[in-house]
Amino acid sequence: MRIVRIVLGNLWRFWFFFEAVVTFFLLFPFLLLALRGKAPYHQAFKLMKFHARTIVFLSGIKVKVIRQYEPKENETYIICPNHISYLDIVLTYVAFPHYFHFMGKAELERVPFFNIFFKKMNIGVNRSSRMASHKAYQRACNDLQQNISISIFPEATIPECNPQLGPMKNGAFKLAVENQINILPVCYIDNWKLLPDCPHKITGGRPGIARVIIDVPVVVKGLTEADVPELKKNYRQRMENILSQYQYGYGK
Repeated sequence: MRIVRIVLGNLWRFWFFFEAVVTFFLLFPFLLLALRGKAPYHQAFKLMKFHARTIVFLSGIKVKVIRQYEPKENETYIICPNHISYLDIVLTYVAFPHYFHFMGKAELERVPFFNIFFKKMNIGVNRSSRMASHKAYQRACNDLQQNISISIFPEATIPECNPQLGPMKNGAFKLAVENQINILPVCYIDNWKLLPDCPHKITGGRPGIARVIIDVPVVVKGLTEADVPELKKNYRQRMENILSQYQYGYGK
């Protein structure tokens, strides 16, 4: 029975990435047209949301968004989800209703075809270069000043085979206080079970319900860079409380 589950799980995992790539290429010509000119790229964003919804539909994932707060279209946020699976990126497009740019690893800029979309619309961060990191930070500040929300994973990477929160970087919190933009907590509860990231294990995956919690924003008005360590600590505690509330045995 265990072998059958492993085989079926890996077939599903292959199907998930296969249909994601195929549907991206089908939309690619329309993305190119939508990415002309300067940001914001509202039509391209709608295409990415459609692509994300198509991925979860074809893979048998049902997204359940639990809103403790309804994001407002005329407000700018720094969207800060926990990072536990490659599914997180897809669900951010599904769950968050309004226009935003992703801030993520610069390695994505080297993925053929996808890099055209990523470079134009989103922000790549090369953490091995201080100059490149600063340039990406300034680009994010500029987007926020244009009332474009930024989505950034504070943990930066996925903790390997571990559904606990990883160490958090300062970047998202510095962006928040410097630009006086509130932080929007987003928690992915089930992604690590549906599409686990364990490079050294045969993990597979499966369809199912993916719960997304959108919590009340963390207000940063009046805070300065000196408050970043305490802000980060309080934010982590907020996330831990939400995760433990919705996922019994989280991190066990």
